[in-house]
Amino acid sequence: MYEVNLGLYFLSETVGTAMLLLLGCGVVANVALTKTKGNGGGFLLVNWGWGLAVFAGVIVSAYSGAQLNPAVSIGLLVQGDISVTQFGIAVLAQMLGAIIGAVLCWVAYKQHFDDEPDPANKLGVFSTGPAIRSYGWNLMTEIIATFVLVFVIFGFRDYGVADIGVPGGLGGLAAVPVALLVVGIGASLGGPTGYAINPARDLGPRIAHAILPIKGKGSSDWSYSWVPVVGPLIGGTLAGLLAPLLLGFVAA
Repeated sequence: MYEVNLGLYFLSETVGTAMLLLLGCGVVANVALTKTKGNGGGFLLVNWGWGLAVFAGVIVSAYSGAQLNPAVSIGLLVQGDISVTQFGIAVLAQMLGAIIGAVLCWVAYKQHFDDEPDPANKLGVFSTGPAIRSYGWNLMTEIIATFVLVFVIFGFRDYGVADIGVPGGLGGLAAVPVALLVVGIGASLGGPTGYAINPARDLGPRIAHAILPIKGKGSSDWSYSWVPVVGPLIGGTLAGLLAPLLLGFVAA
């Protein structure tokens, strides 16, 4: 096993997560905000946009194994594929990248944010919210959806060379099933909560929403913010614990 360059590891996760959030928030902005070319494009367009955002993020973050998600990272930690140090660095990078990506999305759509009259649509670009607010059930939805994400990723985890302590770089065509998985989760399980399935994806942009000078932005809905953090972390942990048993392999 090669020695991990922690600087490159951090940069890989930062760049990949920033790309993920730029394109992911971007598709929501295109669908939700006033006067955009894609306004009213619908939830399925959002699903596909997020799937392709994952594909792009994965492609540019091969060195770190393209984790891009604390729920994936905690699953890898539970299985012993990464160290506590790698986990901490990955999560910090993912949070930073998520904020950067969200800020860049705001810059790209600045005029449309200014023209959008509904604060909820503005917040929806940055973070998720439930269709029916019921914290317990919303939490359960996020746990189930994230378990599916991480469990299935572990199902095809032999996608590279694990020389740096993570399942090797997700690159090239190996990124396609991850993208399709995200589209499928959104289409099947995204209705109740908007499928955060990634604490960095929700918390980082929510922080960006809170600090950016967005005209008429309204509340950042901090009362709900714990659900898309805690739920995915639980789902990722459960997937890390159960995957070796249910998939019939033993973590390295």
